[in-house]
Amino acid sequence: MPKFDYSLNYAQLDLRAHPELYRVGVGEQGVLLVQPYKSELLPHWRFATPELARESSEVIHGMFLAYLRAGEFVGADMARKFLQMGFTRARRYANHRGGKKYDGPVSEDKKGRSGAHGRPELPRSPEDPVKAESARIFKAKWDEAEANEEYAALKKAHKAQYG
Repeated sequence: MPKFDYSLNYAQLDLRAHPELYRVGVGEQGVLLVQPYKSELLPHWRFATPELARESSEVIHGMFLAYLRAGEFVGADMARKFLQMGFTRARRYANHRGGKKYDGPVSEDKKGRSGAHGRPELPRSPEDPVKAESARIFKAKWDEAEANEEYAALKKAHKAQYG
């Protein structure tokens, strides 16, 4: 699978106008970079409580469906990534009080990319049941998005056309 292209100037690039430049990548790659979708989705992304997670995941899933109706695969994939990120971040806070998973700072050349980057993982805290429930809420909506047949077809077509 082609990797997400971190070399593009996403701050200046409109991927709605240039979907051919978008690569799905792995997991949540590019979730906080790809415009205009990041700016459209980020204001709705919340996971601090189950109530916020439920509202957030429903709004973002609704945006996912709207992007599909508009034939915007990139927007749908970004919404799917926000749902995935809701799950992973809530799980991180459920497992690590304060959300800090790794010890030490991220090196400058790795900022904006997920991963340990050679840093040791901090010990887990006792599970936070509130964040764990937020994670479950996001996971259900993420699974729903992943199972959407129209999304799967658009993803396959995008990869076939653009790589």
